[in-house]
Amino acid sequence: MKLCETVENIWSMECWGFLSAVAAAWLLGLALSQTTLAPTLEPAVMNTTFSENMTATPMILSTTSPGCSALNTSTCEACVPGSYYDNDTLLCTCCPEPGLCLFAGACFPCSRGFYQPMAAQQQCLPCSQGFYTNFTGSPVCQSCPQGSYSNATASDSCRSCSPGFYASLQNSTLCRPCPQGSFCNSSSCAQCQICPAGTESLLAAAKDCTPCRPGMHKAARQKMCQICSSGFFQIRWGQESCNICPENNYCPSPDVNPIQCPSDAFCPEGSTAPGYCMETFFRKAGEDCELAPVTIALLVIGGGVALLFIILVVLRRRKDSDGELAQARAPLLRKERPQGRYYGMPCDAEPVYAGW
Repeated sequence: MKLCETVENIWSMECWGFLSAVAAAWLLGLALSQTTLAPTLEPAVMNTTFSENMTATPMILSTTSPGCSALNTSTCEACVPGSYYDNDTLLCTCCPEPGLCLFAGACFPCSRGFYQPMAAQQQCLPCSQGFYTNFTGSPVCQSCPQGSYSNATASDSCRSCSPGFYASLQNSTLCRPCPQGSFCNSSSCAQCQICPAGTESLLAAAKDCTPCRPGMHKAARQKMCQICSSGFFQIRWGQESCNICPENNYCPSPDVNPIQCPSDAFCPEGSTAPGYCMETFFRKAGEDCELAPVTIALLVIGGGVALLFIILVVLRRRKDSDGELAQARAPLLRKERPQGRYYGMPCDAEPVYAGW
């Protein structure tokens, strides 16, 4: 069986050596066909001889090369951005300056994930984290779009953020989990959405939202469910607001139905517990409390006693005042006038006028 004619022989080292030699000879012939030989030199002659040994001896490829002097190196071109040159190839090493090859097709394009922004370079550069290039011969790397990331160098693609994660910036190196109160239910999210009214997400990196429990509510602008205020109730799941406790009912807990108010109690709108009148002294009358009969009797008796007490106090004070006044006037009434005479008459005698 001849060399490289069966599947088993194709994978042998002898077959691969034979194919490599044939490819090298074909490339060199292509280069010579596109160049002009020097006038003082004879055209290059390339002889290729194949010998086959039927006893599994490796194929031998012999090539006669004209050398660099046989090539017109004045036509060398610089490798354009996105490509590089290899000093180990005859098509580039024969040029007088580094970075030049006999023709542009002799330069090697950068592989996927690599780039080269400058001309006449010997190697390509790997794309940084957050960047990628998905084609060969790229002069630049592209930024990973929003909702994707790249955490490795030399990437030829970006990975999409998983549900529950997001990347709001370009060239991201990782995706962040959605915070509490928000969610993302698809891949490649650039932003997380706030949970709709009546729902919430208690954990980070949520893929969906859960409805608010009975006794709680959440408006659209809020992030988390809130407990209903006192005097309000809510017995359904996923509600945006709470209901106020109706009149003639009271609501001891926001997650239970309103309870009917007792007949002897008051329950205005928003009551958390029934209100009662003071026992014995007051009783309910419609929407108000009124005095009980026993309370009225006690008030009358108490008022009479208080009035009598006030009268006695006033009389006592008046009696005390009269006594004090009498004691103050007594010395004046008991004082005797001294005996005296005025013109031979006692001082207490009435004067008598006589005529002239």
